Amino acid sequence: MMTKIVRAVHAGGRRIELSFSDGATGVWDGSALLEKSGSLIIPLHDPVFFNRFFIDAGALCWPNGLELSPERLREQITAVEHA
Repeated sequence: MMTKIVRAVHAGGRRIELSFSDGATGVWDGSALLEKSGSLIIPLHDPVFFNRFFIDAGALCWPNGLELSPERLREQITAVEHA
């Protein structure tokens, strides 16, 4: 069964608190993502745009089409906890 993001809440700065369908929770820091280049990354430098994230089909998404897989985010979060 594929793990999905079920909850995403802004946690200050470039951090997003994520909850996954397997019960894990943690904070993802998007700062490293902003160090990369690309047309989908550039809009995220604007804090207002960064905070427009949403969940679609279990992935973390932004209105410009950027989509981050739950598996990858699950590997990157800190303070992983299982319910």
